[in-house]
Amino acid sequence: MAISINILIVDDHPFIIEAYKNAIKGYNSKGLYDFTIIQAKDCKTGYEAIMEHEGDPFGIAFFDLSMPVYEEKGIFSGEDLALLVRKHMPDCKIILLTMHTELLKINTIIKNINPNGLVIKNDLTFDELLLAFDKILKSENYYSQTVVKLVSQIQYDNIEIDSFDKQILYHLSKGTKTKDIPQYVPLSLSAVEKRKLNLKETLEIKGGSDIDLIREAKIKGLL
Repeated sequence: MAISINILIVDDHPFIIEAYKNAIKGYNSKGLYDFTIIQAKDCKTGYEAIMEHEGDPFGIAFFDLSMPVYEEKGIFSGEDLALLVRKHMPDCKIILLTMHTELLKINTIIKNINPNGLVIKNDLTFDELLLAFDKILKSENYYSQTVVKLVSQIQYDNIEIDSFDKQILYHLSKGTKTKDIPQYVPLSLSAVEKRKLNLKETLEIKGGSDIDLIREAKIKGLL
């Protein structure tokens, strides 16, 4: 009897979703698996799909990292959706796909989420996707060639930021004034200002403007 596996695909590019679906449909499982694919187009629909299937969990989930946010639930990226899946569906195998090639960003993803698969989109081919899918089904991890090269270059500890820092950076990048951020993030104004100062020191732009902070955060792959 075939093993039923629910698969979630969340990406804001329809052609990427179709590529994933074609690879899954083209996977030669010799009748071992019966795949049911659920797709979502952004953080909001991804969140809804996860919560709706909490009683019938996903076995595999594909997440693009950069997607339209779901600010009401504090979901700002595929990373946040992956963490949500980790919480509600701990046995689900997570595959993350991204255009980011910054060492800091890749290391942070691996450290915070420890995905079963991590693929740089520029590495992505039909064969690459099939190989990744096959390894994930066999409970092996799969990192694409660019990820492997980046990880091999680790020469320093990661710069780590938490979810509040990420939210502060996000709102600053959208032009929100510092004094207004407590309306969106559950922190006092003094706490927001202290975190901003710490971020500037961590990113070595002490005394720089908010524009400098956002620019450096983007360069480091934190936004």
